[in-house]
Amino acid sequence: MKNIFYKYQGTGNDFVMVDNRNGQFPKHDNALIAKICHRRFGVGSDGLILLENDENTDFRMVYFNADGKEGSMCGNGGRCIVAFAHFLDIIKKDTTFIAVDGLHEATIIGDVVSLKMTDVSQVKEKPNALFMNTGSPHHVQIVKNLKSFDVVKEGARMRYGIYGEKGSNINFVEANAEGGFDIRTYERGVEDETLSCGTGVTAVALGMYHLGKTSKKTIAVNALGGNLEVTFQENKGSYSDIYLKGEARQVFKGEMLW
Repeated sequence: MKNIFYKYQGTGNDFVMVDNRNGQFPKHDNALIAKICHRRFGVGSDGLILLENDENTDFRMVYFNADGKEGSMCGNGGRCIVAFAHFLDIIKKDTTFIAVDGLHEATIIGDVVSLKMTDVSQVKEKPNALFMNTGSPHHVQIVKNLKSFDVVKEGARMRYGIYGEKGSNINFVEANAEGGFDIRTYERGVEDETLSCGTGVTAVALGMYHLGKTSKKTIAVNALGGNLEVTFQENKGSYSDIYLKGEARQVFKGEMLW
């Protein structure tokens, strides 16, 4: 049967959105989800997100990577599903929803969504890098000449070579002239560079503060697909009240068979 889907993007991180409050989407069909996300044989996206009912919050977010497998938390996907819920008149300005990593609060004003991320209690220092979990696992490494850096080659090598089959997202970062940071990310599950990664942007902001590269607690991070802002509080190396802020927009609406 024909089903309606929507396409959303948050700073170039794009997602197929499905209103699954009726529970009819075959979410255990990994091959179908991968086909929908395929940029040649499907709609094309970095992931697929289901909006489902939840008894205790406004809605539930179920996120699948482009490989068809259910993934860990996606920050830009979280911002996009808030915009989707607003479009569906499920929420107005403020919301609380549940995702794989727990409860999230968010606000939406126009196209700008501010999403509260999970607390980060530990930042691990590695040789020339940091590792933390911001809802998804992230490796953060400072590099020079980020624009010409081979993100796909080096990201794939590190994703498997350091972190094995389970893997980690790999972020490369460089300070910019405006006092913020530029980021490029290799995402596991997509197995390629993406134009933006919300949990990665969050990890970079916390990581640069942790290393003393900035004293700001409101940090601008520029991804290939656009600009995001991260604010947070820090206490003895633990981070709380973390918010990821930026635009999230509907791109189009369509129909397909599943």
